Amino acid sequence: MIPMKNNNSCSCGCQGKRAPGLHINKISAPVQSGTHPAGCCSDKAPLATAACATPSDNCCAPKTGEHSHTSDGGSTEGSPGEDDPSAPLSGSQQYSWKVQGMDCPACARKIENAVSGIDGISRAKVLFATEKLVIDAGFDITQTVQNAVTAAGFTLQSLDKKQTTPQPEESRRKEALPLIILSVLMLLSWMLDHFNPKLGEFAFIATTLVGLWPVLRQAIRQTGSGSPFAIETLMSIAAIGALFIGATAEAAMVLLLFMVGERLESFAANRARSGVKSLMALIPDTAVRVVNGKSETVPVSSLRPGDVIEIAAGARLPADAILQSAASFDESALTGESVPVDRQPGEKVPAGSLCVDRLAHLEVASAPGNSAIDRILQLIEEADERRAPIERFLDTFSRYYTPVIMLMALLVIIVPPLAMGLSWETWIYRGLTLLLIGCPCALVISTPAAITSGLAAATRQGALIKGGAALEQLALIQTVALDKTGTLTEGKPEVTDVLTLNGASEGEVLSLASAVEEGSHHPLAQAILTRAKISHPLPLTAQDRRALAGSGVEGIVSGRKIQVLAPKSVAGNSLTTESLAQITDWESAGKTVVVVLQENNAIGLIAMQDRLRDDAAEALQKLKALGVSAVMLTGDNPRAAKTIADRLGIDFRAGLLPADKVSAVTALNAQKPVAMVGDGINDAPAMKAATIGIAMGSGTDVALETADAALTHNRLSGLAQMISLSRATRANIRQNITIALGLKAIFLVTTLMGLTGLWLAVLADSGATALVTANALRLLRNKSK
Repeated sequence: MIPMKNNNSCSCGCQGKRAPGLHINKISAPVQSGTHPAGCCSDKAPLATAACATPSDNCCAPKTGEHSHTSDGGSTEGSPGEDDPSAPLSGSQQYSWKVQGMDCPACARKIENAVSGIDGISRAKVLFATEKLVIDAGFDITQTVQNAVTAAGFTLQSLDKKQTTPQPEESRRKEALPLIILSVLMLLSWMLDHFNPKLGEFAFIATTLVGLWPVLRQAIRQTGSGSPFAIETLMSIAAIGALFIGATAEAAMVLLLFMVGERLESFAANRARSGVKSLMALIPDTAVRVVNGKSETVPVSSLRPGDVIEIAAGARLPADAILQSAASFDESALTGESVPVDRQPGEKVPAGSLCVDRLAHLEVASAPGNSAIDRILQLIEEADERRAPIERFLDTFSRYYTPVIMLMALLVIIVPPLAMGLSWETWIYRGLTLLLIGCPCALVISTPAAITSGLAAATRQGALIKGGAALEQLALIQTVALDKTGTLTEGKPEVTDVLTLNGASEGEVLSLASAVEEGSHHPLAQAILTRAKISHPLPLTAQDRRALAGSGVEGIVSGRKIQVLAPKSVAGNSLTTESLAQITDWESAGKTVVVVLQENNAIGLIAMQDRLRDDAAEALQKLKALGVSAVMLTGDNPRAAKTIADRLGIDFRAGLLPADKVSAVTALNAQKPVAMVGDGINDAPAMKAATIGIAMGSGTDVALETADAALTHNRLSGLAQMISLSRATRANIRQNITIALGLKAIFLVTTLMGLTGLWLAVLADSGATALVTANALRLLRNKSK
């Protein structure tokens, strides 16, 4: 058991109100600072290099080095985070355990019922995908919870005691032992019945009692834990009733087939959770840390940011780390990319990556419990809480379905004999058969089995989807709205042209511009800084740097006011006709232009351009093949936007502020379900307004937190795969529900007509469960194309 105290400190190390407690952080890109919103306060705001922004912070407080360069005046805008639905409630501690013995989502509900009524517990949630029980309580109720879960027939294990877990082979043998014993006894009873029917009947009674004991014991436990209509209860009543009317062979067969069905469900659950378990297995238990030139083997939990570790070829990375020497890594388990990635010094490599070619030294960048793998597992747990509407409906339906069937079975048993004088034995038999049809297993597992398989398949393809609700909504998407910078493009613009004016040199223009851009994380600012370092290695220093909302930035360099502004923010008399014509030409070619001014006089123009993603055109073609239309929403100038849109063959809307993007998405959403794809803070409000928000894997934390799904491999081609998979999952759910309810309806009729026996009813229920499970597992074979 691991208690997790409610913490109000920001994850970046400062104190204050915490932004969203559960983050889906990007895998390999550095965290960007927040952005100064346009028009939120006065025209000028201090430009500082960093701090912790919270939704309640005054945007004018010194906290960020961001500002806008867009030629149309567009700017980025902060978006407040949402409360974490899985964070502990105020005044509570959070406790978690690993749960053993769950075969289907119904087991998770049984455990929740068993513990939710305990005094002191404010919330209890069982995460089936990761086999975890999470409880919020005002005081330590560890022993009480363990007693309640044990009484319900399940086992709790502390998350920090991995070594106590039984070996898989040993565990499987132990679970299969009752089935093996019952199968042998059943075979012996049949053989004995063939030679001596009288002894055979006693043998079947003995076999039934052997098989009934564990089932009846579990039924009693479930009833005491608040689940009186569990499948074990139905099976126990049916088996005892069959013995009562002398159907001894069928009583034993009912229990045998029930155990077979249980094993099938266990197999399905293990297959569905195999993806999660393989993720957990990616992190090694130990790491090699280098201290003062000496290597030492230490537990992974002892690693801290800043530690230097070495990874041999063939070993996996124990934490997110920054590479110190070039090496190649197989990141397929995290991104779905089968080809090893060549990484250079300074690049961040996610935990779980496999070093493939040489010994590498890296600097640890993630704290224990906050690596890429940990964040993916946190997302999977969050997804487990966000259940699809159809799943919630079926869960509610099944709660009423079983009691109704039990009432019908009782009426079938007593009404015909009492009202019409028919045989008690015949109608008790039919009532017991009808009772077995009340087993909701196939129906209960129909939706979660498909959703779990669909989410696991998406993870293998490099996409993370936040739960069944998001997966179901993705299947309905007919329009995709895409941000330009960082989504359709690489998000790494480069300086392409520098035009000097009024006698200034290129080196002077770049040096002055870089001086006032220093400390900013804006992609355009980074492009200027990179180019300036090449042409002028000795940087100048600026004082009083300030962001100009929606315009650019200014500062004082060597006593002179230097400004880097969007062309629209420059006074008309500062630019000549020739300069304006050059700006128009560059913008028509899809470039973004800034003007460098010294004491309000233009001394240079700098043009920058962002490259299209290699798979952008292919991704849009795949979306079109699925019948999904695409539109580009950007804050860039219309001419630059048109160039990109024409190359990709899509519609566009340019010159949009964050609020304008929200309006555009809302208007599109009123016509058809829309998915908004973005990567920046300014995209977060629009992503929230869409039916589904999808973040690029390299995006900011706010975008990833707001999004309903993320492309961790950072490839646009994954969009079509994600939508196609969600549609396949939705179809799979419908097929499963049809199988489950269809078979129930058929056997309901045949039972009342006297055509179906006890063993056939159980076989039908187990068969339906097996069919539903096998159908859902087909989604795991859904390959990326």
